[in-house]
Amino acid sequence: MSRIPTLSSPFLLGFDEIERALDRVVKSADGYPPYNIERIARSDGRAERLRITLAVAGFAADQLDVTVEDNELVIRGKQIEEQPGRQFLHRGIAARQFQRTFVLADGMEVVGADLNDGLLSVELERPETARTPRRINISTGALNQAGRSEE
Repeated sequence: MSRIPTLSSPFLLGFDEIERALDRVVKSADGYPPYNIERIARSDGRAERLRITLAVAGFAADQLDVTVEDNELVIRGKQIEEQPGRQFLHRGIAARQFQRTFVLADGMEVVGADLNDGLLSVELERPETARTPRRINISTGALNQAGRSEE
C-alpha cells in the first residue's frame, strides 16, 4: 500500500522536515505511558501554556529524561533492574522503558518539568511575538540559477 503524503499541497512549501517528524511520531506511538495535554489560559501577563502530564508510576526522577532534540520534546524512562528476591503474584504496574515524542512548533519553549505523585508534568509556552508584514521588493531583472535577481 502506498503512503499518501499529508503535506503534499502545492501551497505548503518547505514542510518536508515536518512531514518526516510526524512520521517518526506516528511510528513511535504505542500508548505507554498514558498522557494528558491541557491548555492553560493566559494569566498574570504570562503567555498561553500547554502542560503535558504522563502517568509514570514506579519511576523516580533519576530514571526519567526530558530533552528537546530538533524541535521535538523527547521523554524517556528507564527503570533500574529488578531487586533480587522479589516475587510477584500479580504484576499490573508496568516496569518497562519508554520513549514518548512530541513535535514542537517553532517558538515553543519547555518551561520546566515536575514529578509529583507518579505524574510527570512538562510545561511549554510560546512567547508572544510581534507579527509584522514584510514587503518584498520586485525587481525587473531575470533570476539567476541561485534564484536571486541579477541587477
